[in-house]
Parts: sequence; structure tokens; C-alpha cells
Amino acid sequence: MEIFKEFTIEAAHWLPRVPDGHKCKRLHGHSFRIEIHVVGPVDPDLGWVVDFAYIKTVFAPVEEALDHRCLNDVPGLDNPTSENLARWIWEELQPALPGLSRVVVRETCTSGCVYTGETGL
Repeated sequence: MEIFKEFTIEAAHWLPRVPDGHKCKRLHGHSFRIEIHVVGPVDPDLGWVVDFAYIKTVFAPVEEALDHRCLNDVPGLDNPTSENLARWIWEELQPALPGLSRVVVRETCTSGCVYTGETGL
């Protein structure tokens, strides 16, 4: 079974490695929507894979590090593309969520990425 919990953060960033003149080289912000997916068996007694409240607790330090921040200032996010942000979130959460199966980052209503672990897929 796969479950997910969604979070929203507000953050600014700029992409330092894009060509000069690219609009994303300028400081700008997004209302990022982040989904944390966890896979595992349904506990026969509790009836769930993992408590949604536990996912929220595990995500809290990530939210504190990212929400209402300039992502470029976060250690490990000097080039804060959605892809790098998803990987960074995965690395922060995976030790406490061994069933983590995907991190989805949406930077706009129509653009985002899905990260599923070390394979980069």
C-alpha cells in the first residue's frame, strides 16, 4: 500500500547555473507543493501503513529549514532546482521514513518533478 501526505511551503530562489538572461536567474518565489509518499504493509491492528501525524512530525524540521527562506541559503541547495530540492528532501527524510517511496515537488500548478531515490528516477 502507498500513502502520501502533502505540504506547502513558500520560498524564494534563483538558479545560478542557467544562462545569463534566463528569467530563473533572477530571484523569484514559488508556493511549492510537496508530497511525501510512503510504501509498506497495512498494520493489521492499526489499519494504516504509518500514522500521517508521524510523517508531519518527521517533515517539521524540513519545513522549518525551507519555508519562507531563500533556498540558495540552505546548506546543500546552492542550485535549488525542483530536482535538487526533491533529492535534498529525500535525504533529510529517508532515515526516519524507511518506507519512503517518492518525493513529489511542484513549483507551479503545471510543473514539478518526482524523485524515487538513488536511481534518480
